[in-house]
Amino acid sequence: MGMAPYSQDLCDRVLAAVKTDKKSQAELAETFGVSLSTVEKWWHRWRTTGQSTPQPYQAGPPRTLAECDDLIREMLAAQPDLTLDELCTRVAEQRGVVASRSMMCRTVQRLNLPLKKSRSTIANGRIRHG
Repeated sequence: MGMAPYSQDLCDRVLAAVKTDKKSQAELAETFGVSLSTVEKWWHRWRTTGQSTPQPYQAGPPRTLAECDDLIREMLAAQPDLTLDELCTRVAEQRGVVASRSMMCRTVQRLNLPLKKSRSTIANGRIRHG
C-alpha cells in the first residue's frame, strides 16, 4: 500500500525553500519530512516543466489488435489448432491489421484463449505420437 500523495502546498513550500535557502536538498528533505528523492523529483519537474503540479496521466498508444478481439476469438473457435503465425496472416488478410507474433500472443493470452504453440514437428524437435 502506498502512502497518500503529498499536498500541493507542501510541494510548493519545498520548492520555494530549494530556490531561496542555502541548505542542501538533503537538509531540506529532513526539514520538511519528505525523502530526498521526493525533493529531487519535485525540483526536476519544476526545472523541466516550470510547474510544481504533476502532469495528468496519459495512456499509451492503443493496442494494435484492439479491434480484432472478436475476430481472433471466432478464428480460434473455428480452428483451435491455428498457430500464432497463421492468426497473424489471417488477421492481416481480413482486417488489414499487421501484428507481430508477440502482439498476437499477448492478445490471445489476454483473451484467455488456448493456443497450440506449433504444428510443426521440426520446430520443437519432437515427433508427435498419437
